Amino acid sequence: MSITVTTSNLNGIRAARRKGLLAWSDGRTPDVWCMQEVRAPQEEIDPIFGAIGEGYAKAGKVADAASLARQDEVCRIKGRAGVGLLSSLPVTARRYGLMDLDEDVDSGRWIEADITAPGGMELTVASVYVHAGNTDDPDKMHQKFRFLDRMLERMAQLRKIADGGGRQALLCGDMNIAHTPLDIKNAKANVKHSGFLPEERAYVDRWLDPEQYGFVDVMRSLAGEVQGPYTWWSQRGRAFDNNVGWRIDYQLATPGLAGKALSFDIDRAPSYDARWSDHAPLSVVYDI
Repeated sequence: MSITVTTSNLNGIRAARRKGLLAWSDGRTPDVWCMQEVRAPQEEIDPIFGAIGEGYAKAGKVADAASLARQDEVCRIKGRAGVGLLSSLPVTARRYGLMDLDEDVDSGRWIEADITAPGGMELTVASVYVHAGNTDDPDKMHQKFRFLDRMLERMAQLRKIADGGGRQALLCGDMNIAHTPLDIKNAKANVKHSGFLPEERAYVDRWLDPEQYGFVDVMRSLAGEVQGPYTWWSQRGRAFDNNVGWRIDYQLATPGLAGKALSFDIDRAPSYDARWSDHAPLSVVYDI
């Protein structure tokens, strides 16, 4: 039996709904769906999640709209960040926030759900939105590196649990780092820009190093050493039309889960005007 896990940066759930989010959701209904940049107050998120749940019910994925497990955290800074997680699979526990980070700017960036997959496999899935950073603003870069440091701490904990026979872990989200020149169209032009700085990419090296944290970049492991495929394109110019993109959306899995990945899909819209976000959803099918 297989499950599909999707991660997608919505670039604002209200705008995404106006642009076709529900039609996409009704046609896909992933078993687990991690969202970033929800960027809306709770009273506006709830009815949209409800509408998504109705689509899952019509597709037979849940008994009714209310049966779709819903979790989100709104950023305490209005109009910023915000993460969500929907699951048609049973959720046994929910956690909010990353380690001891409690500043407003760090809210709405990390939530976890413990999920039971068909057959009884136990997973911890996190929806993650890493700070974008800005090389012209030292405070924003400090916030990003502080968040990345706490990520390392949590990843070490999750890996220890998995290695001890406990839950496998899956981190899904917009990490705002392109790892290698294969993950960005114009690598040389961006080596001094946030998102492709050597010191940012070094964190990804550590995430994936079997001698350190030992997570697996699932999409890259399936795609091989090819250019792209990208998951984000700037709204400026003709970046989307010319496929001048970045691969900054990831599914990072502990090895016991990564080895069960069968395939991936980046659902790039057929045209600029058909997009409901500046990111494309990344979905992975796991044989659990």
